[in-house]
Amino acid sequence: MSASVVPFSQAHRFYVKSLYRRFLTNSLNWTINRALWREKAIEIRAEFERNRNITDPRALAIVLEQAEAKLAEELHPDPYRVPTAPDGTKWERNTPPPMFTPAEKEAARQAINESVGFM
Repeated sequence: MSASVVPFSQAHRFYVKSLYRRFLTNSLNWTINRALWREKAIEIRAEFERNRNITDPRALAIVLEQAEAKLAEELHPDPYRVPTAPDGTKWERNTPPPMFTPAEKEAARQAINESVGFM
């Protein structure tokens, strides 16, 4: 008796979900109005649903390669970044001052005292 082989693994499902999210994010980068973007999101969902029942691994690999190529072709040259995220406009704008070690604090205190005249 042989064990049944599941044609599509959990990793495959995560990959398809990731591809779907990347398509949605990219379309949002191109669209300012959320109502217009929602129509595009419905089109993207319909495209994914159309290919949902493909069971042949080779045919599915071809479909996924075509989807990756289409996404690479349509990538936005200047995608939206959250302002406080890395590469955002406010990234590291108000960083806290560097912390000093106790030895550095003592050396600074002595330098100030010597310049003022205290000992």
